[in-house]
This record gives sequence, C-alpha cells and structure tokens, in this order.
Amino acid sequence: MNMNHKWSFLMRILPIFLSALLLKTSASGADAAQKSRTEEAYLFASFRGNGVDGLHLAYSRDGLEWTALKGDKAFLKPILGGKLMRDPCVIKGPDGLFHMVWTTSWGDKGIGLAHSKDLVEWSEQKFIPVMEHEPNARNCWAPEITWDPDNGQYVIYWATTITGKFPETVASGDNGLNHRIYCTTTKDFNSFTETKLFYEPGFNVIDSTIINNGGKYVMVLKDETKTPPAKNLYVAFSDKVTGPWNKASEPFSPKDLWVEGPTCLKVGEFWYVYYDAYAKHTYGVMRTKDFKSWEDYTDKLKLPKGTRHGTTFSVSNDVLNKSLEEK
Repeated sequence: MNMNHKWSFLMRILPIFLSALLLKTSASGADAAQKSRTEEAYLFASFRGNGVDGLHLAYSRDGLEWTALKGDKAFLKPILGGKLMRDPCVIKGPDGLFHMVWTTSWGDKGIGLAHSKDLVEWSEQKFIPVMEHEPNARNCWAPEITWDPDNGQYVIYWATTITGKFPETVASGDNGLNHRIYCTTTKDFNSFTETKLFYEPGFNVIDSTIINNGGKYVMVLKDETKTPPAKNLYVAFSDKVTGPWNKASEPFSPKDLWVEGPTCLKVGEFWYVYYDAYAKHTYGVMRTKDFKSWEDYTDKLKLPKGTRHGTTFSVSNDVLNKSLEEK
C-alpha cells in the first residue's frame, strides 16, 4: 500500500475510531454517575409520640418514599434528663462520625449528645447543660448541629424561652413561651463556648435548621406566634454559619396549616424541605431550587406511620446495609 492509499485509509477509519472512543467514554461517565447514585441512600431520623422510646430511622432512594428500619423500633433509648429523645438532629462530621443532638424533655436546661460510626452502635449519651447559667430559662427545644468550615467547629443551636426577655413579643406565644435561638460551638465535643444569642428575628421563633447551599447558608425556621398568620416556615440567608443572618422571608409553607420541625435534603437539583403538620397528625414536603420559588410535593410523600420530626441526611450503602441488618 503506497502512502496515498495509507493516508486515505486512515482518514476513513479515524472518524469511526473517535466515535467509538467517545461512546465508550460517555458510557463510562454514565455508569460512574449511576454507580454514585446507587451507592448513596437517604435516611430520616425521627421520633414517635412524645419521644419516650428513642431514635427511629427510615430510608429512601428518592427522598419521597420512606421505609422504616428495624421494623420501626428504636435504635437508641433515651436515658438523660427527662428521658425523652425528641427532635433528633443527626449530621456526619468531617471526622467521619455521626453526631446527634436532641431534646431531652419539655423543661430541661440542656440537650442530649451522642456519636456513632454506623448509626447502630452509639457512644455514651452526654447531657450538655447549655442553659444552666440562666435561672429564668424555661426550656431547650429542638437542638440542631451544623459544621462550620470557616472556623473548623460545630455550631449547636436551639430554642429557649428566658422569662423576662424580649417583652415586646411575650404575649405572642403559647403559655407565655417566647423563644429565641441560642447557640454554643465546639471543636471536640468536650469543651463548649459560652452560650449566646444566635438568631433574633423580632418574633417568637423555634425549630431553626441550617444547610450549606453551594457555599452560602440557608436557615429554615418556624414562627411560633400563636395568632394568625402563625406557625409557618420562613427562610433567612447568610454567607457564614455563624451569621449575620438577613431578615426572614415571607412564609412559604401552606397557608393556614400549622407546621414545625423543618429538615432539608438535597435530591438531584432540588432541595426538599419536609415539615411536621402536627395539628393534623400528618407530614408534608415542599421542594425548591433556590429557596424562593416553591412547589408543594406532599401528595408524593410516603413516611412510616406516626413519624415526628427530625432530620434527613445522605449515607453510604455500607451504613444503610448495617442498619438493615438490625432486627
């Protein structure tokens, strides 16, 4: 074959070779993406009733259909304070451990704390007396924990009423409860910074939760005012976990529906914000891409009967399989 023939032959087969190579690369990328998706699952940490029996877990592959783990029996029994485990918040830290905080009673001046590698075996439960220094503190409700990458620390925050504080809104709450969000920080869960006021929106507020959305932070929170419009969910934004936070938005949860306990989960390009519609003993979910435009997705949501609020988060299949082995 002379040089002209060789060149002509190469020019004919080159497009075929390149197309095959591109097709193989594309398929490999799709396989990798699919593998990544199937190696991840979602968990929902929650409680039942008044929180007496402890931590419950459910799993999902799509964030909408949830199946109870361990036959919907508790993974961890509460032993601290008032011996409740309400409002469990679970996150996975950069140390590879799962860290959980929870409400230990209706009137304790502290919160519960525990850690786990796999959500099955847990550390000793520890009571953190975050409001013991306040003689007029009435409670510590719905603690949450968020990793703060800017300062290499965990921010733990919760709602407390301190009798005599914020008198301008004291009449707005049930039974004189007039909450604001307080916080402490820790790097090692052994020492904690002095408790301080974390978020003061100018109204009675509980059940705040913070997520990292592309390097910016979103706080979802509940207005606990007892007179309409009330018991709704709002959002606020900040460049840092520690704030400052901007003014709360207009409410985005369904009108005239009393809700609480929001938790956020990223599924594909959407954020799902789940909420406990406690007055109707049911659950709902809104979805959004930007926390400004919202779509009600409640009719597609299926949760184990009796689910009360907690947190949603993603886990590896290894963690899920370990939980599935529990009977």
